[in-house]
Amino acid sequence: GVQSVVVGYTGGKEENPTYDFILDATEAVWIEYDPQVVPFRELLKVWSKQHNPFIEQRKRQYRSAIWYQSEQQRREAMEHIEFLKTNARQGFGKSSAPPKIHTSVEPAAVFYRAEEYHQDYLRKHTGGTGYF
Repeated sequence: GVQSVVVGYTGGKEENPTYDFILDATEAVWIEYDPQVVPFRELLKVWSKQHNPFIEQRKRQYRSAIWYQSEQQRREAMEHIEFLKTNARQGFGKSSAPPKIHTSVEPAAVFYRAEEYHQDYLRKHTGGTGYF
Protein backbone atom coordinates (compact mmCIF):
# COMPACT_ATOMS: atom_id res chain seq x y z
CA GLY A 1 0.00 0.00 0.00
CA VAL A 2 1.52 3.18 1.30
CA GLN A 3 5.30 3.27 0.96
CA SER A 4 6.04 6.69 2.42
CA VAL A 5 4.48 9.89 3.72
CA VAL A 6 6.51 13.10 3.59
CA VAL A 7 5.50 16.41 5.13
CA GLY A 8 6.18 19.52 3.11
CA TYR A 9 4.88 22.60 1.36
CA THR A 10 3.23 23.18 -2.01
CA GLY A 11 1.00 25.56 -3.91
CA GLY A 12 3.08 28.71 -3.50
CA LYS A 13 5.12 30.90 -5.80
CA GLU A 14 8.27 31.03 -3.66
CA GLU A 15 10.90 28.32 -4.03
CA ASN A 16 12.08 26.29 -1.02
CA PRO A 17 9.60 27.52 1.60
CA THR A 18 10.25 26.71 5.26
CA TYR A 19 7.97 26.76 8.28
CA ASP A 20 9.37 30.16 9.27
CA PHE A 21 9.30 31.48 5.69
CA ILE A 22 6.23 29.87 4.15
CA LEU A 23 4.67 32.97 2.50
CA ASP A 24 1.92 31.73 0.14
CA ALA A 25 2.58 27.97 0.27
CA THR A 26 0.42 25.42 2.07
CA GLU A 27 1.52 22.67 4.43
CA ALA A 28 0.86 19.33 2.77
CA VAL A 29 1.79 15.67 2.69
CA TRP A 30 3.20 13.72 -0.24
CA ILE A 31 2.00 10.13 -0.19
CA GLU A 32 3.87 7.53 -2.21
CA TYR A 33 1.65 4.51 -2.68
CA ASP A 34 0.86 1.56 -4.91
CA PRO A 35 -2.58 2.25 -6.45
CA GLN A 36 -2.99 -1.48 -7.14
CA VAL A 37 -2.97 -2.06 -3.37
CA VAL A 38 -4.46 1.20 -2.04
CA PRO A 39 -6.65 3.03 -4.56
CA PHE A 40 -6.74 6.84 -4.51
CA ARG A 41 -10.36 6.67 -3.29
CA GLU A 42 -9.16 4.88 -0.15
CA LEU A 43 -6.63 7.62 0.52
CA LEU A 44 -9.46 10.16 0.22
CA LYS A 45 -11.53 8.23 2.77
CA VAL A 46 -8.66 8.20 5.25
CA TRP A 47 -8.01 11.90 4.58
CA SER A 48 -11.60 12.83 5.38
CA LYS A 49 -11.53 10.84 8.64
CA GLN A 50 -8.51 12.71 9.98
CA HIS A 51 -9.08 16.12 8.43
CA ASN A 52 -12.03 18.48 8.78
CA PRO A 53 -12.83 20.00 5.37
CA PHE A 54 -15.59 22.14 6.92
CA ILE A 55 -13.19 24.47 8.77
CA GLU A 56 -12.26 27.62 6.92
CA GLN A 57 -8.64 28.56 7.49
CA ARG A 58 -7.75 32.21 7.38
CA LYS A 59 -4.07 31.43 6.78
CA ARG A 60 -3.18 29.94 3.40
CA GLN A 61 -0.55 27.86 5.20
CA TYR A 62 -3.27 25.68 6.76
CA ARG A 63 -5.93 25.68 4.05
CA SER A 64 -7.67 22.48 3.00
CA ALA A 65 -6.74 21.15 -0.43
CA ILE A 66 -6.43 17.96 -2.43
CA TRP A 67 -3.74 17.99 -5.11
CA TYR A 68 -4.18 15.55 -7.98
CA GLN A 69 -1.77 14.16 -10.56
CA SER A 70 -4.22 12.85 -13.15
CA GLU A 71 -7.66 13.53 -14.52
CA GLN A 72 -8.91 10.36 -12.82
CA GLN A 73 -7.64 11.58 -9.43
CA ARG A 74 -9.30 14.96 -10.04
CA ARG A 75 -12.64 13.27 -10.80
CA GLU A 76 -12.36 11.02 -7.75
CA ALA A 77 -11.49 13.99 -5.52
CA MET A 78 -14.49 15.97 -6.82
CA GLU A 79 -16.76 12.95 -6.31
CA HIS A 80 -15.46 12.59 -2.76
CA ILE A 81 -16.17 16.28 -2.03
CA GLU A 82 -19.72 15.78 -3.36
CA PHE A 83 -20.07 12.69 -1.16
CA LEU A 84 -19.04 14.75 1.89
CA LYS A 85 -21.52 17.51 0.96
CA THR A 86 -24.35 14.98 0.57
CA ASN A 87 -23.60 13.36 3.91
CA ALA A 88 -23.40 16.77 5.58
CA ARG A 89 -26.84 17.68 4.19
CA GLN A 90 -28.33 14.45 5.53
CA GLY A 91 -26.73 15.02 8.93
CA PHE A 92 -28.14 18.54 9.27
CA GLY A 93 -31.71 17.82 8.21
CA LYS A 94 -33.93 19.82 5.90
CA SER A 95 -34.42 22.80 8.21
CA SER A 96 -30.81 23.97 8.31
CA ALA A 97 -28.14 24.46 5.70
CA PRO A 98 -25.17 22.09 5.84
CA PRO A 99 -21.77 23.59 6.51
CA LYS A 100 -19.69 24.67 3.53
CA ILE A 101 -16.75 22.52 2.52
CA HIS A 102 -13.58 24.63 2.35
CA THR A 103 -11.42 22.25 0.32
CA SER A 104 -9.98 23.10 -3.05
CA VAL A 105 -9.08 20.47 -5.65
CA GLU A 106 -6.02 21.54 -7.63
CA PRO A 107 -3.38 20.11 -9.96
CA ALA A 108 -0.27 18.99 -8.10
CA ALA A 109 2.39 21.67 -7.92
CA VAL A 110 6.05 21.59 -6.96
CA PHE A 111 6.42 19.91 -3.56
CA TYR A 112 9.16 20.93 -1.13
CA ARG A 113 10.10 18.61 1.71
CA ALA A 114 9.67 20.23 5.13
CA GLU A 115 12.36 20.45 7.75
CA GLU A 116 13.30 17.19 9.44
CA TYR A 117 11.64 18.14 12.74
CA HIS A 118 8.28 18.15 10.92
CA GLN A 119 8.67 14.58 9.60
CA ASP A 120 6.85 12.00 11.80
CA TYR A 121 5.89 14.89 14.08
CA LEU A 122 3.38 13.00 16.22
CA ARG A 123 5.72 10.12 16.86
CA LYS A 124 8.56 12.47 17.78
CA HIS A 125 6.51 14.78 20.01
CA THR A 126 3.77 12.64 21.56
CA GLY A 127 5.24 9.16 21.64
CA GLY A 128 2.44 8.09 19.29
CA THR A 129 2.67 6.17 16.06
CA GLY A 130 2.74 9.29 13.93
CA TYR A 131 -0.42 8.16 12.13
CA PHE A 132 -4.11 8.42 12.93
